[in-house]
Amino acid sequence: MRRILPWIGVGALLFLLLAALVPGLLAPADPLAIHPAQSFRSPSAGHLFGTDESGRDIYTRIIHGTGASLLIGISATAIGVGLALVFGLLAGLGPRWLDFGTTRFLEVLFAFPGLLLALLFIVVYGPGVVTSTIAVGLATAPGYARIIRSRVLVVRRAPYLESATVLGRGWWFRLWQHVLPNVAGSLFVLVTLGIGQSIVWASSLSYLGLGAVPPAAEWGAMLSAGRTYLASSWWMTFFPGLFILISAVATTLVGRGLQERSRRS
Repeated sequence: MRRILPWIGVGALLFLLLAALVPGLLAPADPLAIHPAQSFRSPSAGHLFGTDESGRDIYTRIIHGTGASLLIGISATAIGVGLALVFGLLAGLGPRWLDFGTTRFLEVLFAFPGLLLALLFIVVYGPGVVTSTIAVGLATAPGYARIIRSRVLVVRRAPYLESATVLGRGWWFRLWQHVLPNVAGSLFVLVTLGIGQSIVWASSLSYLGLGAVPPAAEWGAMLSAGRTYLASSWWMTFFPGLFILISAVATTLVGRGLQERSRRS
């Protein structure tokens, strides 16, 4: 069963990528088209996931919102891992005083809940899709940096890196030829695991009205719009939440599978 789960995650991710790249193939209708006469229709053959308060088809909106949600998750993860790589390399390869200062700074940031850091950033720079994406990336960076630092320290003590130092190889040569290739595997696993987390956090900010806002076809914004009608029209929040869950679980399964594979090798 443990070998099957990663493949289930791969299948789910392929479906999400298909929906993100060619949403018209799976849902050819307009996600913003309103039909007031068809508002609050429950799931049926005509509307698989029902309709919202304006008569918009929720299935169509979810499929067309996949690209926006995945783009936010990937962008936020790229920001977080990019910053973490800089801090991790500084701490792992720098002198002792730089490692001490960088590590203490990361520990202070890591002591705060990630969403709290994101909220503080949004309070300063204002809400919006771009701001929430940057905020999520900044909030996830400290955790990634600690992992990268530990991996860099392992590589730093490796015999092949010591040999390169003795042979007089420059810092940049050692970085590109020895450090980064041996950290790349861990980075790829971090990215895979982080995308799902970033999607959940960005959707949470949109749910609070700090990211994408209705009528945008984005999963968090759809959750925010549907919470008013949760008691009478459960499908308006259930299906966007389900796809957020599927994306997070799928990326986690793939990331765990890659992690297990790297450990065996």
